[in-house]
Amino acid sequence: MKKDFICIWDLDKSKILNLFQSANYLKKLTKEGKVYHPLEGKTLAMIFEKSSTRTRVSFEVGMYQLGGRSLFLSSQDIQLGRGESIEDTARVLSRYVDGIMIRTTEHQRVERLAKASTVPVINGLTDLLHPCQALSDYYTLWEKEKELDKIKLAYIGDGNNVCHSLILGAAKLNISIWVATPKEYQPQKKIIKIIKKAKEGEEKIHLLRDPKQAVEQADVVYTDVWTSMGWEKETEIRKKIFQPYQLNLALLSKAKPDALVMHCLPAHRGEEITNEVIDGKNSIVFEQAENRLHLQKAILLDLLG
Repeated sequence: MKKDFICIWDLDKSKILNLFQSANYLKKLTKEGKVYHPLEGKTLAMIFEKSSTRTRVSFEVGMYQLGGRSLFLSSQDIQLGRGESIEDTARVLSRYVDGIMIRTTEHQRVERLAKASTVPVINGLTDLLHPCQALSDYYTLWEKEKELDKIKLAYIGDGNNVCHSLILGAAKLNISIWVATPKEYQPQKKIIKIIKKAKEGEEKIHLLRDPKQAVEQADVVYTDVWTSMGWEKETEIRKKIFQPYQLNLALLSKAKPDALVMHCLPAHRGEEITNEVIDGKNSIVFEQAENRLHLQKAILLDLLG
């Protein structure tokens, strides 16, 4: 049966932990300079309808390191940009490649692509979810030997796609997550409904307005840009609304002294996070970025290997 990776909710806890173990092994091989090509002869099509740094480079390098090849396909490079349906694109690509990764806008586009495809489909990002990012983030914490079910993770800022995936991942891994957002920018109700319906980890999800309350005695403090791609027209309005949610030294002082700082990047320094925090001793931001490569290699190996 074809496997896709569209949402963290597609995975159970044991599967997630298996991916972490696999990522650890693959990372070790890379650091030791050992060649490992289990995906030799395999090809991944990468559809980009949104620009990217980490997603593109990590998937492209990941396929290369695993012995496979990747194809960068912007929507303007293929007929998808000239009106071909997402379903027809899926049917054609399925006859050429072994897997498809897509980074797009509406979440339904990924679901439609996966439904029509006969090869595995990976969600590289949608306006609703960013599952590869959240999995990499939790792998980064797991790698640091954090007992995930004992940590308090505070997320400060916009209730966006990253926030949604962190919430879903927290429920799966039994992590206590405290999400502080302005009223107008809280996580979508459909995300919370998924957790409530499954009756899985609901008691660990805390939604509030006060960033100080969320950060209080937190083990991990996470933030993201205030204005995600596609919302640039709201930039100035958002800057005013989100100012109390800036992750600066004063806010970080409410957390535990050794609290880890996370950001999925790109960062708008001086807006959602200050230089002192992102470059400070508690920051593991660039470890997060690196781990996109290793965790996504684990996903590729699982789906294509």
